[in-house]
Amino acid sequence: MGKKVIVIGGGIIGYCTAWYLTGSGHEVTILERSRADDSPSYNNAGMVVPSHFIPLASPGIIKKGLVWMLRADSPFYIKPRLDASLIRWCWQFYRHANSRHVRRAAPLLAEMNQLSRCLFQEITDGLDARVNFKSAGLLMLYATHKGEEEEKETAKVAASLGIEAKNLNNSELNELDSNISYKAKGAVYYPGDAFLDPAAFMKSLEINLKSRGVEIMKGMAVRDFIYENRKIHSVLAGDRFFEADEFVLAAGIDSADLAKKAGLDIPMQGGKGYSVTIDNPGKMPGICSILTEARVAVTPMGNKLRLAGTMEFAGKDVSVNRKRVEGYLKSVAQYIPDISYGILKDKTVWAGLRPCSPDGLPYIGRFNRYPNLIAATGHAMMGLSLGPVTGLIVTDLVNNKMPSIPVRRLHPDRFH
Repeated sequence: MGKKVIVIGGGIIGYCTAWYLTGSGHEVTILERSRADDSPSYNNAGMVVPSHFIPLASPGIIKKGLVWMLRADSPFYIKPRLDASLIRWCWQFYRHANSRHVRRAAPLLAEMNQLSRCLFQEITDGLDARVNFKSAGLLMLYATHKGEEEEKETAKVAASLGIEAKNLNNSELNELDSNISYKAKGAVYYPGDAFLDPAAFMKSLEINLKSRGVEIMKGMAVRDFIYENRKIHSVLAGDRFFEADEFVLAAGIDSADLAKKAGLDIPMQGGKGYSVTIDNPGKMPGICSILTEARVAVTPMGNKLRLAGTMEFAGKDVSVNRKRVEGYLKSVAQYIPDISYGILKDKTVWAGLRPCSPDGLPYIGRFNRYPNLIAATGHAMMGLSLGPVTGLIVTDLVNNKMPSIPVRRLHPDRFH
């Protein structure tokens, strides 16, 4: 017999969770605070990346970040402020930015991303063609000798995890994707990666979920949890109480504040990112890419081109820092001259917050204090890529099944 499940959050994680829950016979209601489709789930780089198995907390990132913070146009910045939650987050980040953590986390992230890649194919086969799911791979473009060394070293680790990677010089790069001219020194090509239009994916998935009977309530912000005897009884959203057997916390950066309403603590900071979308840019790459030194993602989406980048930790501030945006947009032509700053500079800039845990791993699992409350948040820059596998894991938990992916390292109480 199916359960009644409330999913808090109508982003990629919430929608994918609802997809698998309904497929397993459960009755699902999604409560989403926003009425507009302006979240990171709609405006991200659209990449499905088995190649991204190294967590944000990794060796060298702190030293590199300190150097970047000295530049006003750098791709990384932490706004100094007296904030106990930020200080605690930074301390945990520091503790995990080492080789030992990467050795433990990389196989897990690789397994999750590879399974999610397969699940994306299954989901998108039944959705609108405008989703533009392309299995053309990903290019990690580098412009410097140091960048080349780092990417080739990562490619070796990828091979040890069963992820195919090919080293390309500039000539091979331009031969692989002749749609556009590449100036980059070279690239590591991951043929198993894919990309899509995230907004089209979300809209098509929403239509499908509604056809399955999922109730999606937008403009319905959860205000409180009603609980007793180690069980969530209901949530208060708007002026209504919603009862259920199980509750899934999948509200992105808002998850941390919502957890506090139930007396829970999940360390999380909002990593602000920007994206710019160009309609009919002229020349269009046939493969998505990441400009490694500049930390910029470039993704073709049908007749649109999206450029996404930066990681700013500035609390809940989503204002646009023009210098930082100009910095990442100007860097593109160093790798792909056909995408000049001139066609980018006057475009509308979107800004949003990615939910970042201090160890770079998502929070997925049942809270110890309330076993009928499941966390599904903290995916940082891999929310889209890990959406389907997260939904599958949550559904296994609701079904009281052991997930195929080992979730012990993802436990929401792991920092206590």
